[in-house]
Amino acid sequence: MPTQTSSTPESPAGRALDHPERAAIRLEDVLHALSDPMRLRVVRALDAGADALACSEIELPVSKSTCTHHYRVLRESGVVSQIYRGTAKLNALRREDLDELFPGLLDAVLLAAARQSDRLGH
Repeated sequence: MPTQTSSTPESPAGRALDHPERAAIRLEDVLHALSDPMRLRVVRALDAGADALACSEIELPVSKSTCTHHYRVLRESGVVSQIYRGTAKLNALRREDLDELFPGLLDAVLLAAARQSDRLGH
């Protein structure tokens, strides 16, 4: 799969992370990434923030290795971009790419997640 790092600020040599190019992002990969409650929690947090967030700024009730897995799935599916800033890995939602490829999908998923959270009292 082709990768890109040009849509994210440069990372120090050897610390660049592979991201799918916009044209390579597949609907089934995005839906898979959004289907997990922990990954959906990350996406909701990123959508609510104005800036990129470090992994440690989004609290998930899972082990560090499981967090790493969830962030990798989100990055490899094209849902988020990740860059290193020092020792922190910053995450940003690839909203522009997702909205261009799948108009309304992200908004619909986030609205449904918010309604479910309200309904279940989370």
